[in-house]
Amino acid sequence: MGKYKIIADHKIPYLRGVLEPYAEVTYLPGRDITKELIRNADALIIRTRTLCNESLLKDTGVKFISTATIGYDHIDTAWCEANGIQWANAPGCNSSSVMQYIASVLVTLSQLKHESPEGKVLGVIGVGHVGSKVAALGRILGMHVLLNDPPRARREGMDGFVDLGDLLQEADVVTLHVPLEKKGPDATWHMADAGFFEKMKKGAWFINSSRGSVTDNSALVTAIKINKPGAVVLDVWEGEPEIDRELLSRVTIATPHIAGYSADGKAAGTAMAVRSLARFFDLPLTSWYPSEVPRPQHPVIDLTGVPEKEQLPAAILHTYTVLEDDKRLRLSPDTFETQRENYPVRREFPAYTVKNHTPVPVHEEKFRKLGFSI
Repeated sequence: MGKYKIIADHKIPYLRGVLEPYAEVTYLPGRDITKELIRNADALIIRTRTLCNESLLKDTGVKFISTATIGYDHIDTAWCEANGIQWANAPGCNSSSVMQYIASVLVTLSQLKHESPEGKVLGVIGVGHVGSKVAALGRILGMHVLLNDPPRARREGMDGFVDLGDLLQEADVVTLHVPLEKKGPDATWHMADAGFFEKMKKGAWFINSSRGSVTDNSALVTAIKINKPGAVVLDVWEGEPEIDRELLSRVTIATPHIAGYSADGKAAGTAMAVRSLARFFDLPLTSWYPSEVPRPQHPVIDLTGVPEKEQLPAAILHTYTVLEDDKRLRLSPDTFETQRENYPVRREFPAYTVKNHTPVPVHEEKFRKLGFSI
């Protein structure tokens, strides 16, 4: 048999040259992958911008689809399974990146609002790979954490979980980390609707970095107009890359779906995509990982002279300043997709070393738990 034919999204990083010894690889923009172009392909390696359904896949040679993303609502999994096409996603690949994003958001909002996260109640809705890390972050920052995850609560029992209504009434910060499900008992489409915002504690901060359609845009705009949330942070947008300009003008922090876009998260997503494809086609790449992830520009964080209480926030913002992404999006909302595709290198906490911090064991433990080197 000749080489396998693989169609890959041209924006998946670190991929070029990896599969070429075993396959004929064609790189294309994700939105430009058509039935005609994949008719003789054996496999696809994609991101969320390629909709894999019957109209794309029927009467093609595709046997395997690998998406280098946590989410897989762009794949019609039921149709694929019914038609003998296997698929794989990259669960948890960018969970630490999203946690870093939320850390920067919490520190930034605290500075804007002059309110410390310490002692606040953090409500985490969806406690999978990402939500679990965000919950751990909340505890490190001294927050009281409430968890809501009905599928997990059914499997594991209610101990450790709370009902959504109770969470909304008690949480000072509400953050969404759910998949997009349109049907069934755990449907999340427009989960954050008028009733949701009505139940929220007045002045609470609302953050969505999961999927845009989990939030009902009009309900959110109405809630903002009556000053229900004290702050609103959106990384994901209903209808993106075409985003609601009125909503953009009203939110506190706005970013172009990049919470999971650290270089580390991208490298992990590509590695998981390559490994799953390698297992399917029996290629010797089942433990491959990119070797060329760029180092951060300033990998050492010198905290000399920074007051003890400000050291952890300073270190977090040294690694990633969310307001830079906010500024870019507000200046040019029309380039939403371009901003994602040309996203600057962002490294996660473990790529950084902290020095000259206050040598208090409890304080040092917080740095270590977040992944910083000391």
